[in-house]
Amino acid sequence: MRSFFRFFLAFLVMLAGSANAASTSKPLEVIVFPGGFNWPIWVAQDKGFFADNHVSINVTPTPSSSFQLSGLIDGKFDIAMTAFDNLVAYREGQGETDKVGPDLVAVMGADRGFLKLVSVPEVKAIADLRGKTVSVDARNTGYAAVLFEMLDRAGLREPDYTVVRAGGVLQRFKELLEKKQAATMLISPFEVPAQAQGFHVLGVASEMFGAYQGLVAGARQSWAQQNRDRLEGYIRAYVQAVEWLYDPANRQEALSIFVKHMPNTTDQAAQAIYGILLDPKTGMQRKAAIELPGMEQVLKLRSKWGQPRRELTDPLKYYDASFYDAALKH
Repeated sequence: MRSFFRFFLAFLVMLAGSANAASTSKPLEVIVFPGGFNWPIWVAQDKGFFADNHVSINVTPTPSSSFQLSGLIDGKFDIAMTAFDNLVAYREGQGETDKVGPDLVAVMGADRGFLKLVSVPEVKAIADLRGKTVSVDARNTGYAAVLFEMLDRAGLREPDYTVVRAGGVLQRFKELLEKKQAATMLISPFEVPAQAQGFHVLGVASEMFGAYQGLVAGARQSWAQQNRDRLEGYIRAYVQAVEWLYDPANRQEALSIFVKHMPNTTDQAAQAIYGILLDPKTGMQRKAAIELPGMEQVLKLRSKWGQPRRELTDPLKYYDASFYDAALKH
C-alpha cells in the first residue's frame, strides 16, 4: 500500500510539473510601437534570453496608442511596451477612447523617451510652426503633452497651429517625410534618416525637461499577479538584453541584430543609432530601471495638459516594483 501511495504521489507531482510546463510555454502577447527602440526584445529573442528564462513571446506592432491600450485593457495583450504617460492616462480616464484601465501599472522601465521634435526642411525653428500643422498619435496621450509644452515654451498655443492625429510613431514618421505635416514628435532613432534627408530637430525633450520616463513595460496588475513567473522571466530576459547591448564587446553582433530586424538601415545609420540608443547618459535605462524623477515629470505635464484635468502627484500609484525586484533577485 505504501508503495502505491508513493507511486500515486510521484504521479501527482509529474502532473503538476506538466501543467506548470504547459502554462509557461504559452507565449506572452507583447504589443509594441515599431522602431529601433525594440532592440532589447530582438536581442532577447535572437540570443535566447527569453528561452533561458522559460518564456516565449508573440510581438504585435501597434498602429496607435489607442489600439495598444484598448487591447491591453481588454486582455488581448499581456504586456505593452508603451509610454508611461499612456498607462497614467488610461488609468485616470484621460485616454483617447472611453476605455479605462483601473489596474494598469508599469512593471519595468525601458528608456527616457528619446523624444525629438522634428520638422520639414522649410521649418528651421519652433517659432516657424505658427500657422502650420503638427501631428500627434493621440491628442490626450502619448507624447502629445511633450509637444504642446515645447510649443508653449516657444510662445505657441492653439490656434497658433493645427493638430492632426496621424497614428503611432512609424505612421507619423512616414507622413512627415511626405510633408503632410510640418512637424511631429519622433522617438529615436527615427530622426536619423529624417535628418539625412534635410529635416530638422527643433527640440530635444531631455534637454528641455531633464528627467522624463518614456517607454515602460505595462500590464494589468490582475494579470501580472496571476502570471508572476512568466512576467518576471520576461523582465529578466529584457534586462539581460539591455546589459548585453551595453557591453562594448558585443557591438558588432548588436549592430548585426539591429540591421537584421531593420533591414533598410545603412551601416552609417546603424553606427549613429548605436551611439544614440546606447549613450551612457541619455540612452536606454541600464537594467531597464524605471526612474522616479522621470515619472514625476510625466505627471507634471499630464496635470497641465491632460483632459479632463487631474492633479497627479503620486508616481508610485502607477508602478508596481514587486515584479522587477523579484526578477532581479532570481
